[in-house]
Amino acid sequence: VAIPVTLIPIILIAIQFDIKIEDILAIGIFPFVGAIIAMMIKLGLQGIKFAYITRKYLGNTDSFLKLVGVRMGSEFIKFTTPMFIGAEFVVIYYLKKKGIELSKATWIALVDIVTEVLAAGLLSMLAGIIALLNGAYVVGIVILATSISITTLWMVMFFLSSKHTFQVPNILETLAKKLGKEKGSKIINQTNDWMEETCTMIRDNIQTPESKKIFTISFLFSLASWSFYGISFMIIAMGTGYIISIFDSIMAVMGANAIGNLPITIGGSGLAEFGIVAYLNNLNPFDFSITEGILAWDAVIGWRIATYYVPIAITWLLLVKLALSKIPKTPNE
Repeated sequence: VAIPVTLIPIILIAIQFDIKIEDILAIGIFPFVGAIIAMMIKLGLQGIKFAYITRKYLGNTDSFLKLVGVRMGSEFIKFTTPMFIGAEFVVIYYLKKKGIELSKATWIALVDIVTEVLAAGLLSMLAGIIALLNGAYVVGIVILATSISITTLWMVMFFLSSKHTFQVPNILETLAKKLGKEKGSKIINQTNDWMEETCTMIRDNIQTPESKKIFTISFLFSLASWSFYGISFMIIAMGTGYIISIFDSIMAVMGANAIGNLPITIGGSGLAEFGIVAYLNNLNPFDFSITEGILAWDAVIGWRIATYYVPIAITWLLLVKLALSKIPKTPNE
């Protein structure tokens, strides 16, 4: 259901700006394939990062390539939810099924997601600052407000968890126990135990030299993966005759990614497309009438197909084949 819904903004854009199928096909097979490869490198680097983190904390508990595939497959959930969330629950589920303690699985997922959010946030903030310096005040403010809010929330919660043991808020606990009776009380107790164990796990690991090294290397992996995401647009744009530098392409895509994080549409559909045009169309957020020599909508839609709809199919296959398949437990020693 979610995937067809994401097509609605694309169809509306195509109708509004008279984009035909032949306009998309005119981009050419090589730019499409190149953009898809860049996107798959981005996903592959995320998978390698997750496998690296998991191996560092758990040892050789699973195949390196399988861990890479599981993490890539988990991106399907992000593609089909507002604000690109949910992948962390897939990897936690997978590790738990492998017999890993829930708190340790959560810690590994947190290191993975926090480094990713931090890298994306910093790149998006840079894009927002550049937009402001070029006079695109509305676009710059939206990008900065979104990226700063999301990055700050994750970082504050992550580091606060090392200082404070979080529990289910009293109002939710009372409501759950009132409505769920014994079952509600059991769920609340299990959740509180999980949160306490996770906070303890963070507290025990966050300041160790090994964890700092893992965090730094994971952050660098995230910067590289987001950079390939940005490069994918440059490749597609070249197919339409629009020349853009690697840096400007990365900034445009990361600015659009921040706008796409607004909890309005599934997978940021429509928001990401308008975000790129707003960033590059003379840096005027309200002028979407593309003139000659300016980025065309066919490039934006082509980029969306190559970096969203094609990866959705690939990540779904990996999700079903690896992450959600029957998993033999490997007790963590």
